[in-house]
Amino acid sequence: MTDNRNKFRKIAVAAARIGDAKKAEPVAVYDLAGTSPLADYAVLMMVESAPQLEAVEEDIVHKLKQEGVFCLHKDGMRSRSWKVLDYGGTLVHIYDTKAAEFYAIDKVYAGCKQVQWEEKPAPAPKEPAVKKAARKPAAKKPAARKTAAKKPAAKKTSKKK
Repeated sequence: MTDNRNKFRKIAVAAARIGDAKKAEPVAVYDLAGTSPLADYAVLMMVESAPQLEAVEEDIVHKLKQEGVFCLHKDGMRSRSWKVLDYGGTLVHIYDTKAAEFYAIDKVYAGCKQVQWEEKPAPAPKEPAVKKAARKPAAKKPAARKTAAKKPAAKKTSKKK
């Protein structure tokens, strides 16, 4: 993998994770090697609403800029249903459910290899092979008895007839 392809893959994975953190769903990263002259990777993410679309776009641009990665071009600035962020070798598509149904963009990339972008959980540590010697249970101590608190005797009153 060349340095540029590796760099674009890192951008794609970072964008996917940022979108996922903003509740975009589903999020997919496709390797476009040999299938597109425009980019090496495409990130597709669907959102539920226009405000979420704006929030996802802003967060991706902001966080990647903090890492020194700048968006070269944005498309769909006036659109409230689909935005494309161009990072050179990585295209990030952010769209709502209506645009997903109308354009069926996931079918455009259906023949491309998907990239694993989600962090895999760390494997659980294995138990040590050495068995510990069984310990004798500690001898039980008899429970200490508490004395009941004494109540003052009730006064008896005799009834006079």
